[in-house]
Amino acid sequence: MTDTTPRNVLIVTAHPEPRSLNATLTDTATRHLRAAGHQVRVSDLYAMKWKAGVDADDFPDRDPDRPLDVLADSGHATLAGTLSPDIAAEQAKLLWADAVILQFPMWWFSVPALLKGWIDRVFTFEFAHGPSLPPPYSEGALAGRRALVSVTVGARATAFSDRGINGRLSDVLHPLQHGLFWFTGMTPLDPFAVHDTVHMSPERVTEATHAYTARLDGLFTDAPIPYRSLTGGDYDHDMRLLPDVPTRGTSGLDLHLHPAR
Repeated sequence: MTDTTPRNVLIVTAHPEPRSLNATLTDTATRHLRAAGHQVRVSDLYAMKWKAGVDADDFPDRDPDRPLDVLADSGHATLAGTLSPDIAAEQAKLLWADAVILQFPMWWFSVPALLKGWIDRVFTFEFAHGPSLPPPYSEGALAGRRALVSVTVGARATAFSDRGINGRLSDVLHPLQHGLFWFTGMTPLDPFAVHDTVHMSPERVTEATHAYTARLDGLFTDAPIPYRSLTGGDYDHDMRLLPDVPTRGTSGLDLHLHPAR
């Protein structure tokens, strides 16, 4: 089902080649979403020459005589409105967005360094989490926003299956889906993945873009990943799942999914 209500979508993409499959998917999403009536902004981290590393320059008004405390200094600068302008601009995009798409190639089972640096620098204390904000893994600081990972993977899909040597793709992406999106209150969707991308024929690129536009049609209507809420009564004070709640299996990351959804 497609929701035709106009929304705001932020696409954050990280690939050094403007002719890459990731660039094609970004362009496809931008055109398709705009054609559907949505507003789209794109943060192309390589084109922006994004600074990946957190350092004291991110908090220009901090006391230089004190040791850098990233958590405390980022929280103070966030509340005081004194973060470096590039961070503040990306935070404003996140607040503007009704949905966030991360577009990237999987490198060494993770995101490219620039995208990790975007996460490290933009999701500051007292913006994405903190004592003055709603609790994590529930309504969260960025609640109300849908979140989608669109990832290209060199390996075959079978290598990221339940018996695949790399583990399930959902497990590999857990730090993003659960640890970034759901932690901050965003609503994560099942990822969109294009596998076996080392040698992509024009026909397969076309197939991938068609599959992607079909997924994008459900960006605001597809059922989310059914993660448990920290405030839903399933966890104890130490954030451990209570022993008597129903689960999917007996161990692993599926414990944190509602078994009946």
